[in-house]
Amino acid sequence: METVEKVLAELRRKIDGIDDQILSLLNQRALVAQQIGQAKAGQGLDFYNPGRELAVFERLVAQNCGPFPADAVKRVFREIISASLSLEQPMKVAFLGPSATFTHQAAQKQFGFSAQLVALKSIPAVFEEVRRGRADFGVVPVENTTEGIVSHTLDMFVESDLVINAEILMEISHDLLSVSGRMEDVGRVLSHPQALAQCRHWLEENLADVPLVDAPSTAMAARQASEDPGIAAIASEIAASLYGLRIIKSKIQDNTNNLTRFLVVGRTLSPRTGQDKTSVMFIVADQPGILCRMLEPFSRRNINLTKIESRPIKSKAWEYVFFLDLEGHAEDAAVSEALADLQSCCRSFKILGSYPRCR
Repeated sequence: METVEKVLAELRRKIDGIDDQILSLLNQRALVAQQIGQAKAGQGLDFYNPGRELAVFERLVAQNCGPFPADAVKRVFREIISASLSLEQPMKVAFLGPSATFTHQAAQKQFGFSAQLVALKSIPAVFEEVRRGRADFGVVPVENTTEGIVSHTLDMFVESDLVINAEILMEISHDLLSVSGRMEDVGRVLSHPQALAQCRHWLEENLADVPLVDAPSTAMAARQASEDPGIAAIASEIAASLYGLRIIKSKIQDNTNNLTRFLVVGRTLSPRTGQDKTSVMFIVADQPGILCRMLEPFSRRNINLTKIESRPIKSKAWEYVFFLDLEGHAEDAAVSEALADLQSCCRSFKILGSYPRCR
């Protein structure tokens, strides 16, 4: 009868053989990726195609019959694709920093660890880095299911020529962190205003007498907490690990379905995938019935509008710019016709991008 050691030794030999096959296949895939990069360069095509990546993930997850977890399939191939892209062309991605923020995590989720991720101090700085060509893409937050729109991001599109290339949806989980990990040591709570707002009810119930202090980011709050035992930060589990903090209480956000949407901005439009979303920005003349006229072209063609938002025009009192998200690509016939009808009643009109819809 075989001993346990012999059984384990045989199984480990099988694992080693499989790992050798995986390594060989990864290198074969890398060679093909390099050939694709050369072909794209010869035709002047963009090396990054978010729609193609999404299709790869969905096809592999659909084919996976286990026991390897479906979520892990996407994470593994995210890094394989990221490493392959780095062979085609090193990718530099700017994001609203600092490190360990949720925007940082969104950038890692979209581009993987092989991309060069650069933290910047503000949303305008991210747009400027991409506009000047010092970064290939930028990642910025645009809205949260609890606290709504990130106005600074929408305002940037008024004057910027950058376009939206992709969207990222992330579940946001807030933890209360400190050096000691004890509730009784908390003298102040620091975090980004959005994070504080998303945890408002929990804080009122559990730390009603403790001052709440705004910080530039959740990661900056975590860094300050690491330097002062009396400060607790609301930040991510990754921030706790980075700054050597302990978790006092995890998942303190009031809304368990707390999602933030991020945008990937770049300099060229994304190709059509068949599962797209289009964002537009426009200014209309102040006329009776103008709002009805804005929406009618989409209703008549049965085009679903997923969001409509207005922002005041800073240079003109009581005038507004509208932002509209709709299902479909600007090159789709029905969408193209509807946008042409909308443009006819606008004083200003701009397509902000057509990009793969995050599902």
